[in-house]
Amino acid sequence: MIVNNVNLEVVSGSASQFPDTNLLEIAFAGKSNVGKSSLINALINRKSYARTSSQPGKTQTINFYNVEDKLYFVDLPGYGYAKVSKQERERWGKFIESYLYERQQLKQILLLVDIRHEPNNNDKMLYDWIVYNGFAPIVIATKLDKLKRSQVDKHVSVIKKAFNIKDRNRIVPFSATTKQGKDELWEMLDSIIDSDN
Repeated sequence: MIVNNVNLEVVSGSASQFPDTNLLEIAFAGKSNVGKSSLINALINRKSYARTSSQPGKTQTINFYNVEDKLYFVDLPGYGYAKVSKQERERWGKFIESYLYERQQLKQILLLVDIRHEPNNNDKMLYDWIVYNGFAPIVIATKLDKLKRSQVDKHVSVIKKAFNIKDRNRIVPFSATTKQGKDELWEMLDSIIDSDN
């Protein structure tokens, strides 16, 4: 898709604020600071439209970006940030869960993990939960530029094994710096958009 028009349409702190449209939605999930906003910026060809933060745990709302009036990119709050109170983490958890569970327009979930590290328990729990609820998540292995090219396959294999993923094509190594992986991901998203029309 050629992206010229993007609008941060809804910043919601509760389910009652979710947009009331039939546009399909693609959600971006992952732990704090894994690169969700950077991935959205790369996909929409903007430098800093989706707010990136050096402070993990900053995004506490679900943000709906209207892309070309065809779909929403939905930026979910990052999970697993220790400095946030347990009560607050549980509240986010329920909020994210209610979105993922109840949203009819949600067609695809992108789960972001840092390619340099083995997925942790939070990542695995979310992956299993997504699959249990009938989705086939695409795993985006971010921060690709931090690895040597010769290391990539080994790290992808670790992620594949951690999530018990059968199809290697469901893992897209991605770099917000070099934009590697962006075209491959857009191809996957375009086919989802086309199949929904």
